[in-house]
Amino acid sequence: MAADDTSRALDTATRLAQEYLASLPGRPLFPTIGVDDLRASLGGPLPAGPSDPVRVLEELAAACDPGIVGNMDGRYFGFVIGGSVPAALGADWLTSVWDQPAGLYMTGPAASVVEEVAGAWLAELLGLAPGVSFAYVTGCQMAHFTCLAAARHRVLRDAGWDAEEDGLAGAPPIRVVCGEKRHVTVDRALRFLGIGSRAIRAIPCDSLGRVDAAALARELKSIGPGPTIVVGQAGEVNTGSFDDLTAVGTAAREAAAWYHVDGAFGLWAAVSPRLAPLLAGHHLADSWATDAHKWLNVPYDSGLAFCADTEAHRAALSVTAAYLIHDPGTRRDEVDWTPEFSRRARGFAVYAAIRSLGRDGIRDMIERCCERAAELGAGLAALPGAELLNDVAINQVLLRFADDATTARVLAAVQASGEAWMSGTTWAGRTAIRVSVSNWQTTPADIRRTVELFAAAAGA
Repeated sequence: MAADDTSRALDTATRLAQEYLASLPGRPLFPTIGVDDLRASLGGPLPAGPSDPVRVLEELAAACDPGIVGNMDGRYFGFVIGGSVPAALGADWLTSVWDQPAGLYMTGPAASVVEEVAGAWLAELLGLAPGVSFAYVTGCQMAHFTCLAAARHRVLRDAGWDAEEDGLAGAPPIRVVCGEKRHVTVDRALRFLGIGSRAIRAIPCDSLGRVDAAALARELKSIGPGPTIVVGQAGEVNTGSFDDLTAVGTAAREAAAWYHVDGAFGLWAAVSPRLAPLLAGHHLADSWATDAHKWLNVPYDSGLAFCADTEAHRAALSVTAAYLIHDPGTRRDEVDWTPEFSRRARGFAVYAAIRSLGRDGIRDMIERCCERAAELGAGLAALPGAELLNDVAINQVLLRFADDATTARVLAAVQASGEAWMSGTTWAGRTAIRVSVSNWQTTPADIRRTVELFAAAAGA
């Protein structure tokens, strides 16, 4: 490697990135290349010797380009994937350049303090009490893991069992009460934690995916005292609907259960006075999980976990070793709050997004996405044969056409156009189309164009 290789590599990466962003308006949003072709262009024997970094980057970009999903575009509506606001994207580049291991204050003082400052800002934005603990993780999957690890610690400790010292063999069983429409990452976190998905008592939900809070309360009373976790949902992944978080939280408190809220994208409604009533009662929770790479529009991967019980949070996750230089109490060691020992310093991008947008800019971004979703829902509902399946209360639109075959055909035609992309799903046993408006760049023109695509695909 030559002395100027780093500068040459960064200059090349900047040029390639700018070329990619400039290409977005005219490129298909989903790759047309097949997996075998991608393997052929990216594969080959293990390189025997070094190569010029500029050549490596150029060849990598050329080989990957046909397989890149255009989720930064305003007409990408798949999987609640946001774009990246400019300041967060730039800060993410700096994060790689600085390369700070975010584990101990001593391995990256700035990374530690940025997470601390941004964590307090996030708690305020999301309507959480001052002093809640927080963790920056890969995504909502690990945010659930973090929060439910704290929950496991607390409910078993209250039952006289030390999960961290004694494990789960012989421990009192933990019951988990939640809606049947919970996100699958909750189940997966319970598997990771050794609690298991059989611990779940699934409560029926209504036609929009909202848990029957009265049935949940009855279930809590019927199972009686013992280690219990209740999970409420702020934003069902298909319909965007919210559980009655006050009723669920009240039932959880009466049962002395730990109350966790899955707010992967819905928790961001807290920044909008117009949308915040959807979250009424979320302050009753003991923990909350959300994603910054969804509605704060920072680069992947960026999940967030919050706990009101800071002692349980730290007890479940902290670690010590003789060789580590630990904080004596005035500095924040990130390793005490996250499942990872060392990791990427995600706080820089989050900090930059909040600084660049401010409270008003974040509120505007959230409300604008919801306005675009309402426009899309109204436009699609007006198409002959289309049936809107949800109240577009937030950023999710769920629809179908006359039958499963027609729905699948219309979706495939819109996807094949390359001009907009959204995913299919199954709702109430039938094929449906799920549209998520989560990108700061989505405009009214994008919505009109998408409605036109559906109209053409449906033969309207």
